[in-house]
Amino acid sequence: MESTITKKDLNKVFWRSQLIQFPHNYERMQSLGTLYSITPVLKRLYKDRPVEEKIEAQQRHLEFFNSHPVLVPFILGITIALEESTDEDEKESVIAVKTSLMGPLAGLGDSLLNFTWFPIAGSIGASFAVDGNFIGPILMFVMINALYFPLKYYGVHMGYTKGRELLTSENGKKLLDRISTSANVLGVMVTGALIASTVNITLGLQYGKGDTAIKVQEMLDKVMPNMLPMLMTILCLYLLKKWNGKHVVAMIFVIIFIAIALSAFGILV
Repeated sequence: MESTITKKDLNKVFWRSQLIQFPHNYERMQSLGTLYSITPVLKRLYKDRPVEEKIEAQQRHLEFFNSHPVLVPFILGITIALEESTDEDEKESVIAVKTSLMGPLAGLGDSLLNFTWFPIAGSIGASFAVDGNFIGPILMFVMINALYFPLKYYGVHMGYTKGRELLTSENGKKLLDRISTSANVLGVMVTGALIASTVNITLGLQYGKGDTAIKVQEMLDKVMPNMLPMLMTILCLYLLKKWNGKHVVAMIFVIIFIAIALSAFGILV
């Protein structure tokens, strides 16, 4: 079957997909954004078709849909390929594939991007900002979008040309699993290294006076350097998991208050 979708059409979908979260709502999530994104393609495919079919095409893409915003273009590419290659009496399969992909790719996007690349970029930017370097937030922004934009652009084009093959073949599934595992390992390594350099807790307690005084912090450093930052990080992680990510702002203010109070009494320096 000869393709009627051009590269220009796919580029329009890519640029429109940047706004996919703007019309987000709690009834159908990203449905309005996905319809807006693929509208140029639907106009081309249904250019000479009856009005009823055009309306049906728009209505079926207004059904509930929600996935990771960065990987949605990949799903849209596959959806476009299916819209182009299926007859009107087979359009239910288009929505079936589209909705079946939103969950797995949302999980993949969360693990690779939200919980791996985003923290890495944020931690590197924060390390510059802590030292008073204004380049920190700029570097974070550049690092995030240096990955997100290519993923969206090539996601649309690869989803249209090779998406179905990648997701259905055994080698494609193994490749996705390897990428996910490697990204998780990288994220753990980088996050662990940044804890020691970014989180700073120093005890001011000491026993005795003068040159013979025993400083508690020096004793702890001999046993395990950066033990307190590690314990503090583990505690915060435990509370975040226990409360399902809620009360983050309250936790920040409590930590600041406790740090100020302990510093005032000389327990922390």
